[in-house]
Amino acid sequence: MSTTNDSTEPKRKRRFGRKNKPPRDPNNPGRWQQFKQVWSMTRKHDPAAMWWMLLAALAVLLVGLLIGLWLNMLVYVMIISLPLAILAAVFILARRAEQAAFSQIEGQPGATAAVLGTLKRTWYYDEEPVAAEAGGKVRGMRDLHNAAMVFRAVGLPGVVLINEGPQAAAKRISENERRKVGRIVGPEVPVHTLRVGHGEDEVRLSKLVKTMKKLDKSITKQEAMVVHKRLKAISASAKPPLPAGVDPRKARMDRRALRGR
Repeated sequence: MSTTNDSTEPKRKRRFGRKNKPPRDPNNPGRWQQFKQVWSMTRKHDPAAMWWMLLAALAVLLVGLLIGLWLNMLVYVMIISLPLAILAAVFILARRAEQAAFSQIEGQPGATAAVLGTLKRTWYYDEEPVAAEAGGKVRGMRDLHNAAMVFRAVGLPGVVLINEGPQAAAKRISENERRKVGRIVGPEVPVHTLRVGHGEDEVRLSKLVKTMKKLDKSITKQEAMVVHKRLKAISASAKPPLPAGVDPRKARMDRRALRGR
């Protein structure tokens, strides 16, 4: 009699059997896990965020309560107000998490480029600095962490030049860039200069976008796009004196820190 080896036969799948779930990617956590990571990071760097979230949620519920009593539809209005209160708390968390992330990259070379990436569609900006100058020497090597850089953005207020790094060098190259831009765009387009820092006439990195939006509107969106293309075309052939080893495009928000790691 011949015997058959059952181990060599393929196993049949059960009709109602559960499928094996693929292993979860550690670099791509779920939404709930991301929320927990953002919450832990924000609470660590901004303990007051929890109270602001609670205040926003209670304010929405209070407004819903008053409207419900006025319309004599308390239960119905409160059911609608509950998800709105959660949405308000999440909105506050997102704003506080953004500020906490900015505070972590503050002081790093090219941190301005990461903030400019949060601008809306009415703004046009360059990821790389339009002018840069390396710092002094430390132990015979260039101090790349002390480099002066100038970034450029074009929007409804006109051309905005943002400089960072050592004050004397940043002011010098920023003034040179302002004169060059003025010759290209003409007197009709305003050229604003801002400096990132903690001084009296300086702008905090977390408040840079808000400060730029407060500038007076002088040109239209179409004119801003034309000015940006003109500046980009003229400066394309002349590469900015970027110090070797500095890549401002890598000065992004720390995703691990944003997830609380």
